[in-house]
Amino acid sequence: MDLLNTLVDKGLRRETPTREEALAVLATSDDDLLDVVAAAGKVRRHWFGRRVKLNYLVNLKSGLCPEDCSYCSQRLGSTAGILKYTWLKPDQASEAAAAGLAGGAKRVCLVASGRGPTDRDVDRVSDTIKAIKEQNEGVEVCACLGLLSDGQAERLREAGADAYNHNLNTSEATYGDITTTHTYADRVDTVHKAHAAGLSACSGLIAGMGERDEDLVDVVFALRELDPDSVPVNFLIPFEGTPLAKEWNLTPQRCLRILAMVRFVCPDVEVRIAGGREVHLRTLQPLALHLANSVFLGDYLTSEGQAGKADLEMIADAGFEVEGADQVTLPEHRAAAGGGCGSHAAAGGCGSDAAAGGCGPDAETSGCGSHAGGGVCGTAGPAAEVPAGTDARTDLVAVRRRGAGTDLAPNA
Repeated sequence: MDLLNTLVDKGLRRETPTREEALAVLATSDDDLLDVVAAAGKVRRHWFGRRVKLNYLVNLKSGLCPEDCSYCSQRLGSTAGILKYTWLKPDQASEAAAAGLAGGAKRVCLVASGRGPTDRDVDRVSDTIKAIKEQNEGVEVCACLGLLSDGQAERLREAGADAYNHNLNTSEATYGDITTTHTYADRVDTVHKAHAAGLSACSGLIAGMGERDEDLVDVVFALRELDPDSVPVNFLIPFEGTPLAKEWNLTPQRCLRILAMVRFVCPDVEVRIAGGREVHLRTLQPLALHLANSVFLGDYLTSEGQAGKADLEMIADAGFEVEGADQVTLPEHRAAAGGGCGSHAAAGGCGSDAAAGGCGPDAETSGCGSHAGGGVCGTAGPAAEVPAGTDARTDLVAVRRRGAGTDLAPNA
């Protein structure tokens, strides 16, 4: 297929595909799916070999969020039966992190619900970062605390944080349909603050909220402009008790096409399979490792994930290896420059601010951060069609009842 040959060549040269090429990836048929995976896999292996980076989430504060992000089980007005608790103490958070690190994770993502941290909250998280770093040599720590005020990113960096996560989640044009309590521009500003403080920026998206192919391409191109080092790709977990509970718009095949498109647009960036992989990729999870070079180990913020042991077996059985603490994740040119997925362009985008973001990562999503940033203009098309007979797999949505905030051992 000429399209795939072109995209592989561009990916190996770090050239940006056109919007039309990115849309064409999402429009490929199931008959061509393995060809798409194989092509994007060439780009993934060129920059990252067969290494898989493991990340581990610690939910420092669960629920009780004043923001109204429609996808989130922790949102204002959510009736999802999730765990609710206030801040973990530094020793509790460090103990929770230790479980993930023992399972092979090299990065711990510290997440707290809320619009953004107070200065006192930054002090709490700083103490937690120091406790984790003191007890675990070489560990990476990413914070995901929502919108940052001036000076807070610098304080987190001084405390030892390596990265900050704030997800764009969806296109600028559709953000107002998802959240009304803050703006897309707020998210962009937070990512810029992380960059300016010397933190590695982490920002991604959520697929499956009823968006069009154009929206997915818009947000990924916006991410490329914002230049994060890692891009978490979340697949919506439709929690009962949230406005998007009935949005079951994904098939395993569509999830793979989305991951392939992200890899082609951001060829040399850490692409992370985040929340919802078990729910939507299901038995095709191993194929996704040919596209993404990073996953979350164990459970998510408010939902349970695949058993940690099963994650490790899946990685080995698929012919991949867990990235060691002594290995550098990013390719040499990016690690040296501290860059993101494209040219280090200023955020930008071509539209007025849409209502955006929210409290840290998505309900079940990934970890560290979401910046608000540049949209990409384009005409809207119809929403992607899901094949008839696609069933809602509500049986796969399990509320987390173990780990942080409980007396039960974590899944790691």
